[in-house]
Amino acid sequence: METITVLYIVLAAIGALGIVVLQYVYKKKAKSKVYLLLAFLRFIGIFGLLVLLINPQFSQKSYSLEKPNLVILADNSSSISESGDEIKELISELKSSEEISRRFKISDYLFGSELGVLDSLTFKDKNTNIYKSLFALKNIFAREQTITLLLSDGNQTIGQDYGYFKSNENSTLYTVVLGDTTKYKDLSVGPILTNKYAFLKNKFPLETYISYQGNTAVSTTVTVKMNDRIVHRENLNLNSETNFKAISIEIDASTVGIKNLIVEISQLPEERNVANNRRSTSIEVIDEKTKIGLIADILHPDLGTLKKAIESNEQREVFILKPNVANSILDEMDLFIFYQPTANFKSAFDYAKSKNGNTFIITGPHADYSFLKEANLGFEIENGYPQQEVFALLNNAFSKYDISKFDLAEFPPLISDAGPIIFQKPYEAMLGSQIKGLNVQQPLLSVIEDNSKKQALLVGENLWKWRMQTFRNTGDFINFDEFMGNLIRYLTSTKNKSRLNVDYEKVYEGSTNAIITATYFDEAFLFDPNAKIKIRVTDKKTKSSQDNPMVLKNSYFEADLSNLLAGEYDFLVSVDNDTRTETGLFIISEFDMENQFVSSNNSKMKKLATNSGGKQFYVSQIEAIKKELIENDNYVPTEKSTINIVPLVEFKILLALIVFAFAAEWIVRKYNGLI
Repeated sequence: METITVLYIVLAAIGALGIVVLQYVYKKKAKSKVYLLLAFLRFIGIFGLLVLLINPQFSQKSYSLEKPNLVILADNSSSISESGDEIKELISELKSSEEISRRFKISDYLFGSELGVLDSLTFKDKNTNIYKSLFALKNIFAREQTITLLLSDGNQTIGQDYGYFKSNENSTLYTVVLGDTTKYKDLSVGPILTNKYAFLKNKFPLETYISYQGNTAVSTTVTVKMNDRIVHRENLNLNSETNFKAISIEIDASTVGIKNLIVEISQLPEERNVANNRRSTSIEVIDEKTKIGLIADILHPDLGTLKKAIESNEQREVFILKPNVANSILDEMDLFIFYQPTANFKSAFDYAKSKNGNTFIITGPHADYSFLKEANLGFEIENGYPQQEVFALLNNAFSKYDISKFDLAEFPPLISDAGPIIFQKPYEAMLGSQIKGLNVQQPLLSVIEDNSKKQALLVGENLWKWRMQTFRNTGDFINFDEFMGNLIRYLTSTKNKSRLNVDYEKVYEGSTNAIITATYFDEAFLFDPNAKIKIRVTDKKTKSSQDNPMVLKNSYFEADLSNLLAGEYDFLVSVDNDTRTETGLFIISEFDMENQFVSSNNSKMKKLATNSGGKQFYVSQIEAIKKELIENDNYVPTEKSTINIVPLVEFKILLALIVFAFAAEWIVRKYNGLI
């Protein structure tokens, strides 16, 4: 407690005593025991009030010992399974060392594609993302002194280049290199670039590259096969300087169906890793495109956005047309998109109606709502409203197909001058409307289905901003393009309304992302989360089958088929107590990124450690690692002091004492008739 505070307390006691003496001794001249008791109570009350005003405090200092963090980060990918026993032994040695335990607070994590708490190492992860794991730990231990011990072969298969990772100032990173660091001769096939779809009687491109690691010249042969038929063969001569050869060819799409493409290079006599000498992918050959007429009378960025998004699926082709286009051209279209239609669109509208064609109508400030009303489209839009910003709300109860994966995060508003919409036909809202933070209970995007005819209605312009925001959010356009593609697929589909719908890819590169999803609706076409859906997958080559239940995930069911080997599979999705089924065919290509490396990347691991002030070790140097951690004076527990300022007397206790003193004085005076 400070000296000035003590002085204030003494002065408060003197002041309170002076007031009591003045009131009960000097003026009253009374010396009875009652007056002495009253004087004492008055002194306690006044002195308590003065102490309450002074609020005396004193400090308490406590000490604690803070250890630096030792974070053990172990690679759990399949590429280092051969070093598994050495990793486990190293971790066990570090965690059981008493000197290290006294010096550090030990935490252990594992990683593959994601960071996780180290429970048990299985070495089954199909991908390695070193950068993501280091970045996550950087955030977790941002304000604490941390030493990270990275146990890995340094071969990263996905994510940002960890060679550019920058640690915090209070963090140091040590690397422990696993696996074989010897540089062997090795040939490898790079990623195969081709289209998802090709069109019958056309050529489709295929691009890849062959890389060579070694010091002497070698000769090899690369072959490209489509369904076991050689479509290209090329002899290569490579050496330490010319160690890269690009392969770029065109292949004829002569028959319809899924085609398995294999790029293979002959192995060297002394080559150890031959898993990376072969790479495969698949392409589906189709016999026609879906032609879509985008009819507009104005120039707007939305037109290019719609064309790009729809044509991201090469099965579709968009033609931007004027409203007065000839009927012979309209006759080739499978779907009509009318962008901000006016009376000039009458002939195109009449033709689409006569053809009973499906339509997608997009309105905005340039649209003529009176014309739309006269066109008798099954809805009416009130006009005369000002332009305003309309934000989209995802309708999770939409039942036509699964839209739960569409992410509207940070999407800007569309511009609309549409008033309330009156529907004369059954409709379902896909996106709702929010204006100035209020859900106005009006659809922004809706679909109308009347017998075999389908319509979509969007009341707002500036879709191009949504596509740009998708790129800002994710670095690509997939979120928006898939949403728009699914809508176009629904509008161009001629299938009857189905209560069981299945979504899957025709080709999966490796089994890691082999996922099939399904949605099931009850008789009222509401999503049924209680349905029991099963999937039977059959290997077309071996004829062996496996049955698995599909797991409920939000508003859809999912089957994870990552346990399947590479091959061609048929599947059958069925529902308990229902005769409905869905069938399909998919291919899992034979590819494992973790098997593409012949040796450890010790040079990059050393660079990572050096950049953060640490060192590189090898897994056999257990004693050297322990010595560095124990003897380095930079990593010692730190004693920290904490000063707590606390009041001399608790506020509530002091207040209660004051109230008691004055109340007791009043009662005594009242009892003795002194008031």
